[in-house]
This record gives sequence, structure tokens and C-alpha cells, in this order.
Amino acid sequence: DTMRRVVRQSKFRHVFGQAVKNDQCYDDIRVSRVTWDSSFCAVNPRFVAIIVDASGGGAFLVLPLHKTGRIDKSYPTVCGHTGPVLDIDWCPHNDQVIASGSEDCTVMVWQIPENGLTLSLTEPVVVLEGHSKRVGIVAWHPTARNVLLSAGCDNAIIIWNVGTGEALINLDDMHVDMIYNVSWNRNGSLICTASKDKKVRVIDPRKQEIVAEKEKTHEGARPMRAIFLADGNIFTTGFSRMSERQLALWNPKNMEEPIALHEMDTSNGVLLPFYDPDTNIIYLCGKGDSSIRYFEITDESPYVHYLNTFSSKEPQRGMGFMPKRGLDVNKCEIARFFKLHERKCEPIIMTVPRKSDLFQDDLYPDTAGPEAALEAEEWFEGKNADPLLISLKHGYIPGKNRDLKVVKKNILDNKPAGNKKSDLISAPKKAADASNPQNDAKLDEILKELKSIKDTISNQDERISKLEQQMAKIAD
Repeated sequence: DTMRRVVRQSKFRHVFGQAVKNDQCYDDIRVSRVTWDSSFCAVNPRFVAIIVDASGGGAFLVLPLHKTGRIDKSYPTVCGHTGPVLDIDWCPHNDQVIASGSEDCTVMVWQIPENGLTLSLTEPVVVLEGHSKRVGIVAWHPTARNVLLSAGCDNAIIIWNVGTGEALINLDDMHVDMIYNVSWNRNGSLICTASKDKKVRVIDPRKQEIVAEKEKTHEGARPMRAIFLADGNIFTTGFSRMSERQLALWNPKNMEEPIALHEMDTSNGVLLPFYDPDTNIIYLCGKGDSSIRYFEITDESPYVHYLNTFSSKEPQRGMGFMPKRGLDVNKCEIARFFKLHERKCEPIIMTVPRKSDLFQDDLYPDTAGPEAALEAEEWFEGKNADPLLISLKHGYIPGKNRDLKVVKKNILDNKPAGNKKSDLISAPKKAADASNPQNDAKLDEILKELKSIKDTISNQDERISKLEQQMAKIAD
């Protein structure tokens, strides 16, 4: 009865999902067939990125949001990895920077041109090498600029300063088994992980210590997920011993018993949770399911309140989740998903029905904006900061992003004196190499354009002379 009463009063009670019309989908995309439980899709207010099948290596597509319809087979991709790409994540502080983790054991960080790709991108801004097995998880720090976390099948978590290309924290002795997922908390001071040994761990990465852990979070053997909520609690999805899918809510200060535990159904797809800290709604998308279920988290029992289910015919291969600043506030849109089918990507829009055309400030509290609250160095030194919030009252207008610059630390500082001379010769070259790929790409673009203009002119010349000949004949 309490469940019913609480849901009655929720303003999200009538949230409904709607798939967009066919011509607003992204069609003819060969979505990756790698068996890996990541979401295969990442979106921000400018671009949608999708991991695709690529022969001989790993690639993903980056499409400007407005580029809907059929995507040409020859459309350029981001294709610098030598093995399949397993996970991608857009930088929260720069809508043109994306990180990718791959089976080739590397993490790469890419700068996407402002209007999207015109040529395939093979040169990352920086390659981060430190894992000894494939890298299945990449996650940017929520509030500090250029801090990136990666987790690999070597059971290690590495936290990088992307601005210098260095691995500054290596947590390689905390997990004895495969890491299923990693989630930062709201200010990025802690991470929580779900692992194949059925444990959820809360870790302070800078102190390199486990602050809390729970054994057998879910009894079943299939993959779990654990994410931090805005209030510091942890939400998990997993399986019971009888292979039923479960969701649970935990207080990391006391992990003995869950705050709430619900059984859902007996499907075997891993539940990917997507969380909106502004509305406290969690959307669960099962891989291979054809539905999205959503729940509101509150302080009142039963704490996790079922709201509704969006159902469709086709199963989902993966899912992208738009940050709040990419939504249409005039239409009371509170979430937008990008659902991957085998051959297309279909946006699904979640709306709260309201009669008024005015800005609904109860639906849109100030949300995390694109400005970083800290620099990487400050975070590594021990500072914390909450996200810098912006108002969506007049919609969000993407600003200009600064280019990601990687300044490699001088390698000479920690080398023995003997080989300084040769190092001095190679060090400046490295720095020059780092900045070149972008210039090269720009140059190539300009040269291509020049060539096509020249071709057009010579074609027109031929045409004019032919027409002149015809005119002459007619005049004769």
C-alpha cells in the first residue's frame, strides 16, 4: 500500500517514452558484435558515438546529432585501435573529446573536429599504455579536468592525467577477479566497483584503500553493476541464486543489509543502470531486452519506487544516455536514450506530460555544466569539488571547446645521467609529433578541398568550350 501511495504523488508518475520517427534514426550502422557488456554507445549535446564492426582492428562512428537517416558505408570512423573497441566515454568537460578502451590493451583519447569527421581519424591525441590485458571500461572524472579512469581484464584500475599522458594511480591489487563496472561518486572522491567475485567495493583511489565492501551483494553468478547515487548511496543490479534479476540499494557506511532489495524477472540480460541525479530516477536497460524500466529513488519506504516501463518490439544491443544539458526543456523532456539495434540507432524520448509552455523548474533543477570544477593536479593533490551547476531555463547553448593539449613530462628528469644526450635529441621530436596529427589532418582536408575545386573548374571549362562549339555550329 505504501508503494502505491508514494508513487501516486510523484511528478514522474506519468513519464512516458516515445521512439522518434524513422527518418530521425541513424540507419545502416553495423553495430559491434563483440560479446562485452558495455553500452556500445555514448552521447553528448553535439555527437552520438557508436562502436561498430571493423575489419582488422577497432572502430567507432562519431555522428553529429543532426546527421540522421542512412549513414553511408564509407562514412569516416575513429579507427586507431588494433583490436575491437570495448568501451567509449565522452569527456564531461569538452564535447569534442572522447576516450576509448580496446582489446589491444590501450586507452586512446581523441579530439573530434567541431563539425564532425570528414576523414577517418587514426591519430589519437594521446595513447595511454599501462594495462596488460584488454581494457573494457573507461570513465572520466565527473569534476576534475583531464582525469580518466580505465579498468582492464588484468583486474587493475588506472587513473590517468590525460594532460600529461601519465598513469598517476594504479590500483592493481584490490580485485582478484574481473571488474564488471566502475562508477565515480558525485564529486569524484570515491569510486565503487562490481566484480566477478560478487563483491561491491568502495575505494578511495587517492589513498589507495578500500573504504567499504560487501560480499555476495547478489548471490547469482551473472554480471552485476554498481553505481553511486547523488546522496552517496549505492544502487546495484545483479542476479539471485535462482537467476532472477534483482536491484538493491545500499548505504556504504553500513553494507550489512541492503536498504531495499527487489526481485524483477528471470530474463538473463545484464541490467545496465542509467541514473539522473537531478530527478533521482534510475532507468534500467537490459542488454537483449526490448524494454526500459524506470524507478524513482526517495527517502521513504520502499525507497525504490517503480514508475513505469517503456516497451518496444526490438531488443537493444546497447544504449546511450544523453546528459541533461542536451535535452529539450521546452518539451518537458527529462531523458533521451539512443537505443542500438543490429543495424541502426533509434533515439527514445522520455517526457513528463505538462500543459503549460513555461519552463518547469521543478523538473529541471540546476544541472552539471561543462566547466570542470578542478584541474587534474588539484584533484591528485587531494582537493574535492562538486560539479559546477548551470540553469537550463533558456536551454543549453554549447560553447567553444578548447583543444585538448597533452604536455608530456620531460622524460630526462628521471633518467640516469649517462644517456642524456640522445634523449635530448628525441624529446623535442616527441613533442612535435604530438601536435602534428591535427595539423596534418587539417592540411589534408584543405588539399582535398582545393583538388575538388580545381576538378570542378576544369570540368566547367570543358563544358563551356563544348557549348561554345555547339553555338558556333548553330550560328553557321
